[in-house]
Amino acid sequence: MGTKTIGIRDDVYERLKARKREDESFTDLMNRMLDDTTVDWREGFGTLSEGDADELERIVADSRDQTSDGLSARQREALDEFADIEADDETA
Repeated sequence: MGTKTIGIRDDVYERLKARKREDESFTDLMNRMLDDTTVDWREGFGTLSEGDADELERIVADSRDQTSDGLSARQREALDEFADIEADDETA
């Protein structure tokens, strides 16, 4: 197995050095970090528990209700303002 020399900025080197364990080479460090970050998102797909799914569904429903209530309130305010403007125009 061969080796490669790579160039990295000093700040990146310092961050890597801070994560490096005492008994670990930089190659070991990079290997460990790459193993930690190469998780396939599909491995966890569909693993939401039924309780979590119910909670998420409740949160989404509450959010939709709040959005709908807010929209309805803004529409009523706009219609009231429009009615006031029309009434002012008719009396003028």
